[in-house]
Amino acid sequence: MAKRDYYEILGVGKQATEDEIKKAYRKMAIKYHPDKNPGDKAAEEHFKEAAEAYEMLRDPQKRQRYDQFGHAGMGNGGGYGGGGMSMDDIFSQFGDIFGEGNPFESFFGGGGGRGGSRTRGRAGSNIRIKVKLTLQEIAKGADKKVKYQRLSVAEGVSFKGCSTCGGSGQVRRVTNTILGQMQTASACPSCHGSGKVIDKKPSGVDNSGLSHVEEYVEIKIPAGVVEGMQLSVSGKGNAGPGGGPNGDLLIQIEEVEDENLQREGQNILYNLYLNFADAALGTQVEVPTVDGKVKIKIDPGTQAGKILRLRGKGLPSVNGYGTGDQLIQINVWTPTKLNSEEKDLLNKLKNSENFQPKPEKGERGFFDRMKEFFQN
Repeated sequence: MAKRDYYEILGVGKQATEDEIKKAYRKMAIKYHPDKNPGDKAAEEHFKEAAEAYEMLRDPQKRQRYDQFGHAGMGNGGGYGGGGMSMDDIFSQFGDIFGEGNPFESFFGGGGGRGGSRTRGRAGSNIRIKVKLTLQEIAKGADKKVKYQRLSVAEGVSFKGCSTCGGSGQVRRVTNTILGQMQTASACPSCHGSGKVIDKKPSGVDNSGLSHVEEYVEIKIPAGVVEGMQLSVSGKGNAGPGGGPNGDLLIQIEEVEDENLQREGQNILYNLYLNFADAALGTQVEVPTVDGKVKIKIDPGTQAGKILRLRGKGLPSVNGYGTGDQLIQINVWTPTKLNSEEKDLLNKLKNSENFQPKPEKGERGFFDRMKEFFQN
């Protein structure tokens, strides 16, 4: 089932400000909160769907990618609806949209609404790496196995409940106001909201209980990705302190420059150089494409600047909206060194009627032809 548009989910337009997006999500979170709708699976799905939409649209970089590429640009492994995030991850957003002492503290007994028993650690940080792809890999998609270092809970480390907050991860304070007593909650200063502190640790491990490990991960990269696009693999980032959830692994796409082919959106450009005789007499030549070499026919009398099109020999859209073409520009190579025999031959030919320039009536220039090709 196709995912719904994130803007539609939150009921905002594409020009919505950050504040408008936050307000829309706040309204949805209150309306569909699971503790307010016990046993209502539809409400829980709406709750997760709204959280996913807010998570993507509140981040300017993610929002820009989504606006440009849609759901395909958000990568694999991300998103609450897809099972990559837990309810704890969703509740972790509430400090952002409600501040300290969010309404679910008082409505549902604290802990972001799960009966006061939920304890969550701080999420680990994300890791960003670059993956280089050739045009051939971009054309077909690629499976990449990458190696990187991340923080993981060190071997031999154990945790115990925090005595300061009693394992809840929060400390509460009561203040007197003209309206009576008001209770607010904030992250525990001892465990930093994780509800846990280190009980035992081996030597050489700091108070976070984390150490560097080497990690391997296999990434399936879809066809048609572009330079700078970022994919996400959920849970493959650094581990969180106090046993908190892992961050994500963010993979940025980097295109490797091809020595023959040039990318222009979904189209591939290639400069073909012909000698004068081949352009005048016609010939068959072999040209490179992202699918390998192909033979093309050059008609007699082909002019320099002419553009040939190989349909479907470009790159696919990452959203699945068709495939581009390969455009071949003809360049007639003029020799820079001639021997006496060659000079005599050309001198005999240059005054021939067939060697006089005869532009066709209404013939357009190179830039006009290129503009027409890209528009089509």
